[in-house]
Amino acid sequence: MANKSMKPKSARSIPPTTPLLLTIFAIFVLYILCTSSSSSPESQLLKNSTFSPKTLIKPENENPIAAATPNERVGEKKYLYWGSRIDCPGKHCDTCAGLGHQESSLRCALEEAMYLQRTFVMPSRMCINPMHNKKGILHQSDNGITEATWAASSCAMDSLYDLSLMSETVSVILDNSKAWYRVLLTSMKLEERGAAHVKGVSRVDLKQDDQYSNYLLINRTASPLSWFAECKDRHNLSAILLPHSFLPSMAANRLRDAAEKIQLLLGDYDAMHVRRGDILKTRKDRFGVPRSLHPHLDRDTRPEFIMRRIKKWVPPGRTLFIASNERTPGFFSPLSSRYKLAYSSNFSHILEPVIENNYQLFMLERLLLMKAKTYIKTYKENENDLSLTDDPKKNTKNWQIPV
Repeated sequence: MANKSMKPKSARSIPPTTPLLLTIFAIFVLYILCTSSSSSPESQLLKNSTFSPKTLIKPENENPIAAATPNERVGEKKYLYWGSRIDCPGKHCDTCAGLGHQESSLRCALEEAMYLQRTFVMPSRMCINPMHNKKGILHQSDNGITEATWAASSCAMDSLYDLSLMSETVSVILDNSKAWYRVLLTSMKLEERGAAHVKGVSRVDLKQDDQYSNYLLINRTASPLSWFAECKDRHNLSAILLPHSFLPSMAANRLRDAAEKIQLLLGDYDAMHVRRGDILKTRKDRFGVPRSLHPHLDRDTRPEFIMRRIKKWVPPGRTLFIASNERTPGFFSPLSSRYKLAYSSNFSHILEPVIENNYQLFMLERLLLMKAKTYIKTYKENENDLSLTDDPKKNTKNWQIPV
């Protein structure tokens, strides 16, 4: 509970700390901030809270994104923390989902921060699902990027997103920044008014219940749900504060710069995203018959069917940029009889110094897709979208025999 007089059992504050202990650990944390030691000691500062000890890892060298800006001094803002990993706690704690799924969860948390008018404490790293980080695909090279680099299990959040640009819409800081340390120290000084660990409390209640408004920090890691599950009303358009295009448009500056260089080389072009690979999986029913959640997708994303589908949208002779996770070399070559085909692999001289994993590659390719004169998606996500298949994108749990 927030304190003995507060009713909701879903919130509780960090236990009070004695002045002597507080002084000792304030000095200890300040010592960490002023030294370059690489150690990551656990602190009694958050001994009885639900914060992970990882929140007290020494901040990395200060940078414009991680640093607190002058108008972001502790005490002038209030903060929202959802944990050190996207979708954790939850069923993805041992591994993680792909970029798109994690972005859905991240967008959910950012929307809550906007709704509560709080600064969001963002994880400093994003988990990379190895299934979505297979080296090669359409971006191949014999040198430059090593297998070891592409096998990384996570990447720095600011290597994916421009957090300064993001903060123009919703204020964010990283959980390895000095600003976050100052928030933790201040929350201890405030004792019972410092932090509330909420579980099963809606964002509406967090905003409308006066008891929560006084807390410097609201911590949602008390919830066992995956992040995206906290967004209960995604069909209510009035509850959606950030469009799906928000995070793709927040790509890190170096990714945007590389995309602009490629865009200049492409000139006037059209583009399509062809999702195959992981989404084509099938499973056998009790009679041994293969079934798929997307029964027409394999057929609809083959070159001969693509040619028929897009001819009314893309005239012959146009430059067609293709972003895909198809692993078969030359799979889309038949389309070259009508179009000038372009892939990310055609621009390796631009990408090699920038791209370290497929999450970065996909974010850069999304920028190119969005800038195209005509953009054709794999699935129809909105009413006016052009798509290669009519199969629904959402999981209908209806396993059908593939066409």
